[in-house]
Amino acid sequence: QVQLVESGGGLVQAGGSLRLSCAASARTVFHYDMAWFRQAPGKERAFVAHTSWSGGSTYYADSVKGRFTISRDNAKNTVYLQMNNLKPEDTAVYYCAATLGITEADVAYWGQGTQVTVSS
Repeated sequence: QVQLVESGGGLVQAGGSLRLSCAASARTVFHYDMAWFRQAPGKERAFVAHTSWSGGSTYYADSVKGRFTISRDNAKNTVYLQMNNLKPEDTAVYYCAATLGITEADVAYWGQGTQVTVSS
């Protein structure tokens, strides 16, 4: 069983930055790709970013491409999401996931989520 714990969310003004962290409880997470999803109020959860198990390959939703960067440190069992130039439409609960792909059906483990609120 893998537990994922997100941190780093909060309130930020438009144009600002935040870095989310996701710490895994077990080394077995090393064998998974990792991803971030988000769920805005009144909307379904959506894919944000994905990194391969090695960190050598990344993939982003078009809405965050060029602004967000996903990375991982396997020595620390941690994955990060650096979010720059934040927009009000980025407001959502952000979830970390250990996954085999980029869809929710591929996710093996979910974190509990961390709130990101971007004010205009």
